[in-house]
Amino acid sequence: MRILFIHPNYHSGGAEIAGNWPPAWVAYLSGALKKAGYPDVKFIDAMTFDVGDEALRQAIVDYAPDIVGATSITPSIYKAQQALKIAKEAAPGAITVLGGVHATFMYRQVLAEAPWIDAIVRGEGEEIIVNLVRLIDEGGWPSQREGVKGIAYAEDGKVVATAAAPTVKDIDSIVADWGILNWEKYNYIPLGVKVAIPNMARGCPFTCSFCSQWKFWRDYRIRDPKKVVDEIETLMRDHGVGFFILADEEPTINKKKFVAFCQELIDRKLNILWGINTRVTDILRDEELLPFYRKAGLIHVSLGTEAAAQLKLDLFNKETTVAQNKRAVELLRNAGVVVEAQFIVGLENETAETLEETYRMAQDWKPDLANWSMYTPWPFSDLFKELGDKVEIFDYEKYNFVTPIIKPHAMDRGELLDRVMNNYRRFYMKKALFSYPWAGSGQRRRYLLGCLKAFLKAGFERKFYDLGKVEYWGPQSRKKVKFNFDATRKRAADEDVEWQVTHNRPASTMHEAAQAMACGGGKEQLEESLEEAPFDALLAQETAKTHEHHLH
Repeated sequence: MRILFIHPNYHSGGAEIAGNWPPAWVAYLSGALKKAGYPDVKFIDAMTFDVGDEALRQAIVDYAPDIVGATSITPSIYKAQQALKIAKEAAPGAITVLGGVHATFMYRQVLAEAPWIDAIVRGEGEEIIVNLVRLIDEGGWPSQREGVKGIAYAEDGKVVATAAAPTVKDIDSIVADWGILNWEKYNYIPLGVKVAIPNMARGCPFTCSFCSQWKFWRDYRIRDPKKVVDEIETLMRDHGVGFFILADEEPTINKKKFVAFCQELIDRKLNILWGINTRVTDILRDEELLPFYRKAGLIHVSLGTEAAAQLKLDLFNKETTVAQNKRAVELLRNAGVVVEAQFIVGLENETAETLEETYRMAQDWKPDLANWSMYTPWPFSDLFKELGDKVEIFDYEKYNFVTPIIKPHAMDRGELLDRVMNNYRRFYMKKALFSYPWAGSGQRRRYLLGCLKAFLKAGFERKFYDLGKVEYWGPQSRKKVKFNFDATRKRAADEDVEWQVTHNRPASTMHEAAQAMACGGGKEQLEESLEEAPFDALLAQETAKTHEHHLH
């Protein structure tokens, strides 16, 4: 079986300003397939290597695959659909497969828009893709496809979704095939080194209303820290990686294993710098351990502070306070860690005053970096459903954290973008002149100057926030900004959105335990409960409740 994976050629002017990120999904899927006896796997990273449609078409013709797979988050869904359309044209006999978070929840709409897609993988892909490939290899497609759990497909004009596949219980059994990537361009601009994004855990016990990751992964599972460090060592030795970011939503949830991970890095003397995203409450919990984390190489922490106003924090179900946000930033900075504050802006009640408040908060908290992300209402998140008619734009290509999807009542989208840019200009101008050059010496100072370099590079190239594409040149152009929304894209019908594709965790057990642990109460016992909780039993209870309430 000749299997081809494609990463869609999508760009947004967001995270790319820091460099090119290696698509970890293909390494994990390729590793699972090769382990199962399917070694003939090829990968085209159309995004990083900017592969155009015709070049992609020729590469598919040359390879003549039996199966072509792609992945998609919400903003890249149209590019993924187009890539698979090209694949079907270039290799008519190939089975086309789409996976990823958007297709998992929106498979009905995707199959209606892109009938050339033969199958959608719903949820965690390693075991599902192996079962699907094996079925195709043994001649069971399409006659026996209903027996593959975790897929969806169109049949006789109707969408069929098979039973949900279980999550991968033994995630230590997953071995990534990092060698499938061409590491030439996966560079991290702030440090000038190659970057990787391994993961230590999957899932998150928190249920932030704007997020979908806790729905996608369904239950929380964490790897053996030694195996994670083994993987990092391999990345350093075989692929020249000099910096990594843990892909986890919150790698510090399980304090015991995160500490073990840090200790393993120290013991092996790898001397590699790395970064994480995490919650404010975990930083407060681990105040005394922050110097230890820094010793292990942790140089960059992006905090989900999310909002300057307590009302917004409550809306997002963040379960933190503004005062806690400020304290967490201070603790990290004092420990020598570069700290980034994240602000979500652009809800319907946004005003010039609330945006100015986020800037003042950033000045008061004194984070090293600040990021103002446009609220992006994932069409399968709880908050999207609650917003209802306030969501007017359904052009998912613009759902990228840099385009104003929601129009505030008190300003138009051009003014919103302009005021966000004003926050960036003022914040980083002060940092460039009065902070970064005097930020001590050593790794922290070099890292900050590297971040400034990345920021300025993206600004001069007009790639930051897609400014070049929307024709924003400063305050004088805010009335002329062109977001170029595709008005032909419409909201998916309620029946097209699979809101119950995964089952929420029982809040009374998992969520309360995680919240208590994050706040520091009963730490050891709660860490063990998170590590050893009988997820299958808990999910079975919740599934029974869901079936009872929704009668399916």
